[in-house]
Amino acid sequence: MPQRFDLLVFDWDGTLADSTQTIVDALQAASRDVGLPVPDDIRSRSIIGLGLREALQVLFPEADESAGQQLVDRYRSHYFARDEEITLFHGVGDAVQQLAGAGFMLAVATGKGRNGLNRALAQTGLAEFFIATRCAGECFSKPHPQMLEEIMNELGIMPEQTLMIGDTSYDLQMAQNARVSGIGVSYGAQTQASLLSHAPLACFDSFAKLNAWLNENA
Repeated sequence: MPQRFDLLVFDWDGTLADSTQTIVDALQAASRDVGLPVPDDIRSRSIIGLGLREALQVLFPEADESAGQQLVDRYRSHYFARDEEITLFHGVGDAVQQLAGAGFMLAVATGKGRNGLNRALAQTGLAEFFIATRCAGECFSKPHPQMLEEIMNELGIMPEQTLMIGDTSYDLQMAQNARVSGIGVSYGAQTQASLLSHAPLACFDSFAKLNAWLNENA
């Protein structure tokens, strides 16, 4: 069947990389270090997808500027101490290469910082396959559409040619705000019910099912 989309934009954490628990652990450890109430797993997962500073402001609205900077520093320390342990979901590496080989433009729109994404791309060997990337700190945080709008402008692609794939409501809201189709994946940070409330084209509970859909329908 004819290719429906020209550009596939992936979130990173929880969509391509199995990093959700590492993020939760780092958030909880950072809050202990700073002496703030430790968010439980559900609360911690709920802010994954936002930029780090925005996520910490949601979790700890009572924190002043000094405590907020300490939280950022402690989170990064805990996360980067373990980031080399993070693996891609099974089949991601082969699928990314196959999709690029099939003629899709591939991009990443992530709440990670630039240094974190560059490290992840280098560690996984996938940097060459993603022709555009946008990170927290370079754009407004999701669900603002700026990341997708800048990627589409850079590549000369229209919204109707673009598909956003992510594991959080922020990814799907960003897609809606940018007038782009969205796909949800429930094997990352958020539940299927949360994702379906934002009207994705489909929602999948494994990367294998997502990849099969992309090969058949994208």
